[in-house]
Amino acid sequence: MSKRSVDTSTSFSTIAYKSLPNSREVEDAEVKPVPEKDPPKKQIYKEPYLPDDKLVEAVNLAIALGRPLLLQGEPGCGKTRLAYAVAYALGLPLEVSYIKSTSRAQDLLYTYDAVNRLYDAQLGAEGERSRDIRNYIRLGSLGRAIARAQYGRRSVVLIDEIDKADLDFPNDLLWELDRLEFRVTEARDIYYAVGDNPALRPIVFVTHNEEKALPTAFLRRCIFHYLEFPETEELLQQVLATHEISNQELSEKAIEVLLELRQLDFSKRPGLSELLDWVGYLEAVKTPVEELDELPYLGALLKQESDRQRAMEALAKQ
Repeated sequence: MSKRSVDTSTSFSTIAYKSLPNSREVEDAEVKPVPEKDPPKKQIYKEPYLPDDKLVEAVNLAIALGRPLLLQGEPGCGKTRLAYAVAYALGLPLEVSYIKSTSRAQDLLYTYDAVNRLYDAQLGAEGERSRDIRNYIRLGSLGRAIARAQYGRRSVVLIDEIDKADLDFPNDLLWELDRLEFRVTEARDIYYAVGDNPALRPIVFVTHNEEKALPTAFLRRCIFHYLEFPETEELLQQVLATHEISNQELSEKAIEVLLELRQLDFSKRPGLSELLDWVGYLEAVKTPVEELDELPYLGALLKQESDRQRAMEALAKQ
């Protein structure tokens, strides 16, 4: 096995991220096809995110080694949003694939719409469009990142909820992530490759909700990090402050209630996403702090009827 080149030119820093402006211009990732030069820009907004030192370390290790960062943790703990934060911090376009049960690894490279080409060919004069097969090739998230690298620009790629795919998907994806090159079978002149420059490798994030196990070979090629729920009040206060929740008394009480609820035997414990939704609404409608003991707007915190009943039973016992 040859030695893997290490990229030390790019890194993610919590301190640097905090100092960034609330919006900035980055390459527009929605433009198709990927421009060879002078790509159009769009204004994006900063992602409120508070990574700890271990998470920052994992991100930088994945960037340096050119390995995908596999993120596990409770739903709603910030796995998906990390990719948005890193893309913003580095000023890079973000390519996103939301994985489904029907997803194939090749779809992340490109898809060919043969049906529409046949339809266009039957339209007479308008059917001239069908003569150019490039009109029916659509690059996927990874394909666009590889194409962008060939033009000398880097990307961040998010592969979200990989456990929704079938069993072959992770190993097929592993092959494409190792190669970082592809040729379009239907149009042999279309070929893209990242090349030997480690500073152009896509920065890949893969989220996993632990619904099914991943192959050992895939795990071996990833950098792994588990996002823990911040169990202390101080850390949760910092998270709420990062999301501009300004009512300190309300925040303290909401955190107290949440931590008590997380001690109960729920099917799905409320996490950071639920806390942010709940406190954001409580603040917006000016809910008195003393009412939080009555668990108002519980639907924002608990998403199953059995959990709601357990919470109400615990409330009745107080």
